[in-house]
Order: sequence, then structure tokens, then C-alpha cells
Amino acid sequence: MAERSARGNDTRRKIIAVAAELFHRQGVRSTSPDQVIEASGTGKGQFYHYFKSKEGLVHAVLETYLEEIRNGDGPFGYDVESWKDLERWFADQIARQNRFRMTRGCPFGTIGNEVTENDELIRQDLNLIFEVAKHRIATFFIKEKAGGRLDPRTDEAQLADFCLATMQGAMLMGKVKRSRQLVESVVREALAHVKQYARAQPRP
Repeated sequence: MAERSARGNDTRRKIIAVAAELFHRQGVRSTSPDQVIEASGTGKGQFYHYFKSKEGLVHAVLETYLEEIRNGDGPFGYDVESWKDLERWFADQIARQNRFRMTRGCPFGTIGNEVTENDELIRQDLNLIFEVAKHRIATFFIKEKAGGRLDPRTDEAQLADFCLATMQGAMLMGKVKRSRQLVESVVREALAHVKQYARAQPRP
């Protein structure tokens, strides 16, 4: 029974991983359950055993992204403990996009670009992802302010939102223009803006 359960979990994870790749490559609306079934080498019975609908599959993919961000797993790297870490976070987004030759944006941003007023549950999933990501970055700014290394008038949550929104917009434009240079330029400006809030520390 335990072996069967483990195989079932592996099958479910495989379907989610394949769906995430297809959603990132071609979008949710252009990806059918049949494509996911074929690419994952599973059957319709298995697919619909784990996911009652395509919307259920999208939810599972977004839930996986959320857990990776919360746990610091996967490729997203939201563990920001220093200014170097923040620079690395920006650089990692550029490097990930460049690996796809600037043909893709952010994985969950790609899904977000397709959300309509009828996709309320997916919108809520995405909103939670961005809230958790914002919290991870804002926590660094909160620590910097508490240590006297950040302007006390700084709104840490707004600054974290700025980082996320800037990166999302830059990746979208980089995808449209197929330009890494554009994204790098936007990131340089974003970091320069954010670092204006840092306070120089006196030398010992």
C-alpha cells in the first residue's frame, strides 16, 4: 500500500512538473489536459484522479511554486539576508530568463498575464504567491531598518512590492523585445533606487 501511495505521489508530481513547464513555455490557455497527459506519459484516468479539472491543475502548479518560495526550495531564491543577496535575487531572475533565450517571462507571472475576471481562484493563488514573496523580501528591509541601516521613513512592504513589480515588468518587456540588455538596465536602475534608502554606517 505504501509503495502504491509513493508511486501515486510520484505520478502527481510528474504531472505538475510537466504542466508547469508547458504553462511557462506556451501559457495556460494554449495548454490542454491532453498535452499534459501525453508529455507526462500518464493516462487520462491518472490525470483526472489527481486533478478534477484544468483549473485544479493550475492551482496545484501555483501551490507548488508557493511552497518552494516559502521553504526556500527550487529555483526562485527568495532568501534575502543582505544587499548582496538582493542583488543575487535580481541577477537570478535575469539568468533564468536568459536560459530560455529571453523567450519566457516569470513562470507565475506568465500565468498571471492570462488571468481574467472569471479566474478568481487563480487570481487568489497568484496574489498569495506575491504576498509571500513580498514578505520574504520585506523581512530583509525590516531587519535593515531595525539595525539603523535603512531610512526610518521607509515603507518596507512598498519597497518589496517595488522590487517584485519592477522585475515582473522588466521580464515582460525583455521577453517582448528579446533583450537581456533591457532587463539588466532596468535592474540597475531599480537597485540604485532601492539603495538610496540605505544609510551609510560609521566606521569603527
